[in-house]
Amino acid sequence: MGGVTSTWVEPSNTATALLLLGRGSDPATERGVECPGDLPAPSDPGLVARAAAAKAALGTKVFVLGHHYQRDEVIQFADVTGDSFKLAREAAARPDAEYIVFCGVHFMAESADILTSDRQRVILPDLAAGCSMADMAVLSQVETAWDVLTELGIAEQTVPVTYMNSSADIKGFVGRHGGVVCTSSNAKRALDWAYQQGSKVLFLPDQHLGRNTAVQELGFSLDDCVLYDPHKPNGGLTPEQLRDAKMILWRGHCSVHGRFTLDSVNDVRERVPGVNVLVHPECRHEVVTAADFVGSTEYIIKTIEAAPAGSAWAVGTELNLVRRLALAHPDKQIMFLDRAVCYCSTMNRIDLPHLVWALEELVAGRVVNQITVDPDTARHARAALDQMLALPGA
Repeated sequence: MGGVTSTWVEPSNTATALLLLGRGSDPATERGVECPGDLPAPSDPGLVARAAAAKAALGTKVFVLGHHYQRDEVIQFADVTGDSFKLAREAAARPDAEYIVFCGVHFMAESADILTSDRQRVILPDLAAGCSMADMAVLSQVETAWDVLTELGIAEQTVPVTYMNSSADIKGFVGRHGGVVCTSSNAKRALDWAYQQGSKVLFLPDQHLGRNTAVQELGFSLDDCVLYDPHKPNGGLTPEQLRDAKMILWRGHCSVHGRFTLDSVNDVRERVPGVNVLVHPECRHEVVTAADFVGSTEYIIKTIEAAPAGSAWAVGTELNLVRRLALAHPDKQIMFLDRAVCYCSTMNRIDLPHLVWALEELVAGRVVNQITVDPDTARHARAALDQMLALPGA
């Protein structure tokens, strides 16, 4: 099986505590994680100065990417901020940068490695910064699902489409089977292309983005979509359901966006008269249909920037971004959609101590936490990514 290099160690009595500190490994995940080395103390008052000094010492050899959901303490050192695909493309556009330090999560660093040159090395400051959604689609499970479709005689008419928020293994699978990668902003274009190639789509790994795009933008009915559960025989579906479906949705979701409910929307409308509800398409279908505006992370940012002074906005996406938008636009009332705050716990693994450690190790000539996708997987994943870039209007 293709994939990403990682180190496995036996768990100990302190494994959970160490994992919470960003060290150790979790053998229960598809991918073991290990973060060796001594991290600076989180309370070190000199962390900001140390990060600035290390980055300055590396100069143009290092390029730091910061996802929108990162902590403010980390985002201040990013050369570029953006969503996952924008950042991967930015990395590829910097061929002179020897080191790409990706402040995001694992699948994002994999995409950067796929799109950058062999001489560039992609570094993830904490290997425990994964993505629960991406880990909900494991290659062996997807291959089993494809076998089910093959046995039913419908694999040939099915086009696999995977969200950018998926592992390199899954992107490679999609590339091998003539499919395409999509983002939350171009999912409709990707699906339009897919339905020109076949009559069905297997959409991985986020059921909500797939369902919302199919119903809200392509005009499908909810009955055209079925939910494939990899933990049940035949996905928990009958042969007739699979044969009749236009959209076969993988049972995956975002742990942050999936927490928003219709009650959240109704509650904020009662509390804040005239509020605009703005949500990400990874939210549940009933939340998306009840919202006023729906779009990608970049869309959310641009919508808030263009909003008139005095307007009120309840935003259904990761809290770090919502807080940053509120601070940047004090003339507008910007709030988190849910009463209970929710950070992306894995995205928040990248903190200032990990960033300082990674940068200082590079200054010392030691490359840590390098993300490497094997050549065969990278080749097929690149084909699926290139197909996305070739979409009309891309």
